[in-house]
Amino acid sequence: MQTQHIKIHDISAQEADLRHAAQILKNGGLVVFPTETVYGLGGNATDAGAAKKIYAAKGRPSDNPLIIHIANPADAEQYAVTNETYFRLAKAFMPGPLTVILPRRECIPTETTGGLDTVAVRCPSHPVAKRLIELAGIPIAAPSANLSGKPSPTSAAHVAQDMDGRVDMILDGGSCEIGLESTIVKIDGDRLTLLRPGGITYDALCMVCEHVTIADAVTHKLADGERPLSPGMKYRHYAPTAPLVLLDGTPEHVIRFLRAEQELGNCAILCYDEELPYLREHHLFPVGERADLQMQAHLLFSALRHADATDAEIIYAHLPPQEGLGLALYNRMLRAAAHTVKHVE
Repeated sequence: MQTQHIKIHDISAQEADLRHAAQILKNGGLVVFPTETVYGLGGNATDAGAAKKIYAAKGRPSDNPLIIHIANPADAEQYAVTNETYFRLAKAFMPGPLTVILPRRECIPTETTGGLDTVAVRCPSHPVAKRLIELAGIPIAAPSANLSGKPSPTSAAHVAQDMDGRVDMILDGGSCEIGLESTIVKIDGDRLTLLRPGGITYDALCMVCEHVTIADAVTHKLADGERPLSPGMKYRHYAPTAPLVLLDGTPEHVIRFLRAEQELGNCAILCYDEELPYLREHHLFPVGERADLQMQAHLLFSALRHADATDAEIIYAHLPPQEGLGLALYNRMLRAAAHTVKHVE
């Protein structure tokens, strides 16, 4: 397949390009597009054949549900059974990095939902994504535009590494603002279950809904045979090829450990900016200051990809905190490391 690459500089001036992309989607093809979280691999969410193409392009198991993207929060009613809690969440957080799981309507095939009777719905805030959905006139099913299990793409260059020749078109909208996939919640009456943390934090959800529970799978492995209720719940996900090990310990102990590893072996390190003066530059990838969780989220997947492009035999990174946006980082990095945590003293 010959993949078209189109850089979007001006949405209004490039309406014809976006209409072309929308037509590809309506014809059952695949288009990669930017969102505020990560790049999405898009296909017609109402077309079972398009869903199968998405799974094939990613090499993704078909029991891993896809998120459908809509142009406006109210459009969810066409594809899912909404309720008061959904619209309360929509008023607070949409358009934005929130995905809500609802009972599906029959127009969304089970091929899109991973065989589930629910559908994950999101309304992205990125202007390119919004205009593309509007022009297509259909909901767009779009997981992250990477090979299954690899770090999610936050730039078109990342997408091209994995998807060139696998999709019809890549729309380049620049670097993604947030850098981590959307928060996913499941509604049960007036209660929420947080299935995947993201830019909308647990504390923010609690400001809108009184009862919010964090699913065990956010910080623990799925049980053997347990079916994922949302994307990103698999045991190993977002992972580089080289083994990733998360380090848990005081800043002093971690620095001492990393200095020793740099002397002894061929490792890559995702480090905090404050640690740069204490470590050799070789295979060193800063992800922002220790306290700057937003920058760490923005840079994480890019840093993992850069580290994996080296000849390093192992990658080290910090175990993030579990508060605020740190919970989203903790969730992604724990899965990228296949739950491999080393306590250093």
